[in-house]
Amino acid sequence: MKRVRTLVVVGCVLTAAVSAGCSGSGSGHASGPGTSVSAVRSRLSAPADSNPAGDIPDNQAFVVFRPAGGGFTLKVPEGWAQSAPGGTTVFTDKLNRIEIATAASITAPTARSVTVHSVPGLRHRVAHFSAPVASQVSRRGGSAVLLTYQGDSSPDAVTGKVVRDAYERYTFFRQGHEVDLTLSGPVHADNVDPWRLVTDSFAWR
Repeated sequence: MKRVRTLVVVGCVLTAAVSAGCSGSGSGHASGPGTSVSAVRSRLSAPADSNPAGDIPDNQAFVVFRPAGGGFTLKVPEGWAQSAPGGTTVFTDKLNRIEIATAASITAPTARSVTVHSVPGLRHRVAHFSAPVASQVSRRGGSAVLLTYQGDSSPDAVTGKVVRDAYERYTFFRQGHEVDLTLSGPVHADNVDPWRLVTDSFAWR
């Protein structure tokens, strides 16, 4: 009889997970005999987070940005907030940021000149600046010097939360004109494709 009772109890528990249980209303626990069918289905079918913090959605649309002074164009994510603090154009959305700055320059930048002249200023401005690496890269609009580094974001105005960001700073140059294009977002975000789309879209006009 003991063996029979064991089989009956096991059958009851299995039935509970499929047809709403043999012991009445659910208790809210995943493994309890009173778990409802809807709760079980919800836990089994709930999708994982498809856009982790900082990931730009795959369906993000892009539009062409043309600065008032002309000289170049590039694509930026549609719908991002635009501002111009201190003459620098900035596009932001949640944890991601695109910053565009222009300057006059006599000579074309090199990996060495960026390391010597730009890194000290960034180290002073970016909290916990670290791991700077400069290299020459090619984009559809021409060659550029890429400086990658990490740093802390500014504290969130509401929560005060600080995020560790990864930065990609591209310096484009032509005939005395320099454009510094800086892309940043959380270090664990996977934005390789959208950042490549933005930097490949840069074109002198």
